Amino acid sequence: MANEGLLTEKAKPRGKYPHIKRAGDFLFVSGISSRRPDGSFAGAESDEMGNLTLDIREQTRAVLDNIRDILKSQGADLSDLVDVTCFLVNMADFKGYNETYAEYFDFNGPARTTVAAHQLPHPHILIEIKGTAYKPLT
Repeated sequence: MANEGLLTEKAKPRGKYPHIKRAGDFLFVSGISSRRPDGSFAGAESDEMGNLTLDIREQTRAVLDNIRDILKSQGADLSDLVDVTCFLVNMADFKGYNETYAEYFDFNGPARTTVAAHQLPHPHILIEIKGTAYKPLT
């Protein structure tokens, strides 16, 4: 059922931990950002003058798409998430994040907690999400 090949297409974890860990029927997804395999970040663009633009909506989409792909490596999907914790560097981004999150989930989605984080592992990261999914082994 697992498709580990999907994980080789993702950015490698920045430490010695897995993107996803199965414990019985539960899947635990490590904190995921919008980082791409080449080290760049979705939602972080520089112009020719070096001015940086960070886009919470694009980053939120990229994070949720990354989580979906990571879950698929274990035969699961976003609909199997039962709980997520979202970390935002700036609560002023809550509206854009919340609206984008609603493109993926409705009131039947996972339980959710959103907290402010002083900073995340890279200055281009506005959001990181970790989650727990329930996908029984069959």
